[in-house]
Amino acid sequence: MRVELACVPGKPDVPNEDFAAVSLPSSGSGGSVVVLDGVTPPADGDTGCVHSVPWFTARLGAALQELAGVRRELTLADCLAAAIARTADAHRATCDLTHVRTPQATVVAVRWDEQRVEHLVLSDSALLLKSPSGQLRTVLDRRLADLPPALRALRAEVRALPPGSAEREALGREYGRAIEGLRNAEGGFFTAAADPDAARRAVAGSTPRAEVAALAALTDGATRWTEVFRMGDWEQLFALLAKKGPRELIEQVRAAEAADPEGRRHRRGKPHDDAAAVLVEL
Repeated sequence: MRVELACVPGKPDVPNEDFAAVSLPSSGSGGSVVVLDGVTPPADGDTGCVHSVPWFTARLGAALQELAGVRRELTLADCLAAAIARTADAHRATCDLTHVRTPQATVVAVRWDEQRVEHLVLSDSALLLKSPSGQLRTVLDRRLADLPPALRALRAEVRALPPGSAEREALGREYGRAIEGLRNAEGGFFTAAADPDAARRAVAGSTPRAEVAALAALTDGATRWTEVFRMGDWEQLFALLAKKGPRELIEQVRAAEAADPEGRRHRRGKPHDDAAAVLVEL
């Protein structure tokens, strides 16, 4: 078995809001992967919470990793729901967990044994499953990408304005408020925040172990290689991971970000993003 992991902050002087972990128990051939991408709140916005996003992702990720590894009778959705509840209980007494900006994260979780490979994806991180014959399956939760047409138009309008301009800042705040209205709401998209029921909204499934030779879990800071900078498709991204590893993937993303620091050629929400990538060859 081959396992490689990289988790790199967008800026070296800013705490990393991503989380990545792999568990390989000694008692068998099973294992699990958990990757989280913390949702960055507006710099000038209240979150109702005294804790940081890295505080939240570290606790949620650790809880999910433990539950996925130990409570194998539970589904991954059950594990995520329990992890959300445990993390919420850790700061319920000090924080307003009903606040729309309460700390939250996207989730990819994978668990395997000799019979099957289970998966769960919530929001805009990605999971890639490679078959022994080389066929690649991409597991995505498309709800954040598939916004209502009016919001997609507003997002395009924001990204078309000069970076750093007052007009872009003002319209960006309007877009942010609109997105917040759809977060963890019917007809919108879901993240792991304080409500365990969000786990039931995840894209989840199971594949026979014999049909999975390798897998990769990535936050959207790593999938920028394909989704933002268009350096190759998912097949080519996976090939890069297999040949040179997650660190090389992220370094290529960093080089692309540095070459377009203001996002003029490749429009994106922020110039640099935390990035996590895990490759497992079973």
